[in-house]
Amino acid sequence: MTPKDRPHNGKQERCYDLAERTALFCERIIELLKQIPETAITRRLIDQLVGASTSVGANYCEADEAVSKKEFRCKIGLCKKEAKETKFFIRMMAKAVPERAEDLRSLWREGHELHMIFAAIYRK
Repeated sequence: MTPKDRPHNGKQERCYDLAERTALFCERIIELLKQIPETAITRRLIDQLVGASTSVGANYCEADEAVSKKEFRCKIGLCKKEAKETKFFIRMMAKAVPERAEDLRSLWREGHELHMIFAAIYRK
């Protein structure tokens, strides 16, 4: 079971609250990164990945509290951009630490879904 899925009456239920979903995404990334051995390469990737992934959630929180449509669209655009950047750094981390590739692939898929959601919101 992934943190974004919640058990409900014996079935898995998907989290549709974007604030919660982005927070859970960041938490999953942080938990995985705690297990990555630190090297010159991974240290830089860890910093970039934590920064980009937490920006997705932080910018969504700001978008949710936007006082104008223009501000909302700007913050959603940042969410989209940071989600795409997060996917890039997840890919690089999978190359740097191939033994964690499967866990990283799962995170990449969630990052991709978030990117697509924010892209759809941005287009509207």
